Amino acid sequence: MSAEKNQMYFAVNPDAAHDEHVVDYHVADVDLKFNTDAGVFSKMRVDYGSGVLIKAMHNVTFPDAGILDVGTGYGPLGLFAAKFWPNQTVEMVDVNERGLKLAKRNAQLNHIDNVEIYSSDVYAQVDKSKKFGLIITNPPIRAGKKVVSAILAGAADHLVKDGILLVVIQKKQGEPSARKLLKATFGNCEILQRDKGYYILKAQK
Repeated sequence: MSAEKNQMYFAVNPDAAHDEHVVDYHVADVDLKFNTDAGVFSKMRVDYGSGVLIKAMHNVTFPDAGILDVGTGYGPLGLFAAKFWPNQTVEMVDVNERGLKLAKRNAQLNHIDNVEIYSSDVYAQVDKSKKFGLIITNPPIRAGKKVVSAILAGAADHLVKDGILLVVIQKKQGEPSARKLLKATFGNCEILQRDKGYYILKAQK
């Protein structure tokens, strides 16, 4: 396995040799460009699962209390959310410093200023007094079940009443157990969409 292959996207400081690209993505009359690089998730394109979630979240209604993108990478989910809901503040968190730098560059590139992008290990650095109307995540499956479960179960503590959690996860990468965990945590979990093995799960507080 090469050093680059071994360099996981959930590392704090990826040391993979830089390999920058610019990718375009278009959803619902919104066109965004993204700077990407080695050492971040899905550097060559906006991954299929994120695309399914971006399209699904566009049609979701949620309380007006801000948005949190957990595991933002170079920022596609959070930046599309910021464009869809320009009157909301979108907080975008990750542990990957290279991803966070790219997300900040991508916010500037697309003239998006209703975002706050910062380092947080899951919810550890998110203001505990603040509750969100919507939390979105394409969880880092390769970081392991413990991390994914912490993102899903922990969301309930960071949502306002009637707040929504949207998750994209593949069936083969743990969707059934994720759905079970959300039902146990929230008392509900709806399959909002299925697309080529990707599931959009919606739980409401």
